[in-house]
Amino acid sequence: MSGTTRLFQRFLSLLGPKLVTTLLAVIATPVIVRLLGPADYGDYAVLLSIYSLYMIPISAAITEGVQKFVAEQRDDAAWVERVLQFYLLLALLLAIVGSGVLLAVTGLGVAERVGEGFTRYFYLLTGFVFVGQFRAFSMHSLLGFGLERVNGPLGVVKKFVTVAVGIGLVAGGFSVVGMLVGHIAANALTAIIAGVVIARRISLRELFRIPDSLPYREFLSFNGLNIVLVLLVMSLFHVDVIMVRTLVGDRATGYYKAALSLAEYIWIVPIVLQGLLLHSSSTLWSEDRYDELAALASRITRYTALLVVLMAIGLGTLADRVVPLYYGEPFAVATTPLLLLLPGAVGFAVARPLQAICQGSGRLRVLIAAVGVAAALNVGLNAALIPLFGMNGAATATSVAYGSMFVLLVWASRRLGYDPLVDLRAARIGLTAAAAAGVIVGTDRLIDGDILALGVVPVIGLAAFALLAIILGAIDTDEIVEILMKLPLPPRVTALLPG
Repeated sequence: MSGTTRLFQRFLSLLGPKLVTTLLAVIATPVIVRLLGPADYGDYAVLLSIYSLYMIPISAAITEGVQKFVAEQRDDAAWVERVLQFYLLLALLLAIVGSGVLLAVTGLGVAERVGEGFTRYFYLLTGFVFVGQFRAFSMHSLLGFGLERVNGPLGVVKKFVTVAVGIGLVAGGFSVVGMLVGHIAANALTAIIAGVVIARRISLRELFRIPDSLPYREFLSFNGLNIVLVLLVMSLFHVDVIMVRTLVGDRATGYYKAALSLAEYIWIVPIVLQGLLLHSSSTLWSEDRYDELAALASRITRYTALLVVLMAIGLGTLADRVVPLYYGEPFAVATTPLLLLLPGAVGFAVARPLQAICQGSGRLRVLIAAVGVAAALNVGLNAALIPLFGMNGAATATSVAYGSMFVLLVWASRRLGYDPLVDLRAARIGLTAAAAAGVIVGTDRLIDGDILALGVVPVIGLAAFALLAIILGAIDTDEIVEILMKLPLPPRVTALLPG
């Protein structure tokens, strides 16, 4: 079985569960929004942003590191156990310190300065930090082992438990507290299950032996730089939400977060690719196979661009129907920030797989420089535009920063030694998008009923886009056949394919 085929199958192992997880999110989000209301949903969004940013120095020191180094083949027969031992001890230490600091800060009354009732929320965040650390360690360890078939379903379990417990408690009157308890329960359960799977694949005796030697300097160098990188990347996701809450208010934050959540649905496939390519590209980097890296990155970039452009056109066209139907009529004001966010979301979607491939090189300084420019642009533009234009200013600023990631990561890729644009076919993709947009928008205008439009427009849009992409050469028929041949189709269907 070729490396490309194995990679594709591992991609499918993650994609299926990711689609199920996204479906759960699609179903659960409007329920959560309606139960919480704009103000509490805004507070909940801010809490998740605070948690995500706070976890960076705690969790980023172990996640990509354990995933990368477990996947590598070293001469030491107990290499995997040594890596897991180092990162498990580091995870425990950072979890204790992180939880302790948050407890102390909360006890000093800092939480109440964020908003009314946040002291109670912060005490719950302390537990969330602790269990979230071990969920992150175990799930990334599974990826390092190449166990995408286990990691994917566990992601579904985590999402299901979160929304089931959370919605149940919110409906019972526990509001934001209920959602936080849902997160804690889901992370704890996922960590336990993943830990059992890992324990069955290793020697526990070797895990608890004192190692003779380990490349601590290599581990710590990668970890330290990765913390900086993740901090910069995560700031793109959360600084705008926190600034809107601080400068505009909780209701505006709820509307803005609703727009963000819809825009981020176009990242489904890029997120799966990003999770897969970090450890998958490490082997190519270690063997200096730059031509294969360029070919892999170029094809992934083109396919990702085609997919997310189609999704963005469809979502943008149907936005005025989708937003009020999905979130409720009061959230119709989120339509404008959604439209402003979509162009940048496309750029960031195409950039996400490139980020993982660059990380796989282990040379993070160039990547940090590129992402640092985007992060600085994000903070500066949000600070300038939010006071003037509120959540629409935040959407514009964030969209520009998101879009810059593609340009900056192409630059970083070339500095590292491979070109991800050797077969991009940008002009053909642009022509395909423009022609398909005419069909999609025209179809939408011909249909009055919202529900009917949501059923008809995506089908016609997909057919038109696919046909145009083939006619204009954005994708070749041979490539489509190659992809179909790798899918787990029934033998009768496969037999009908040429070649």
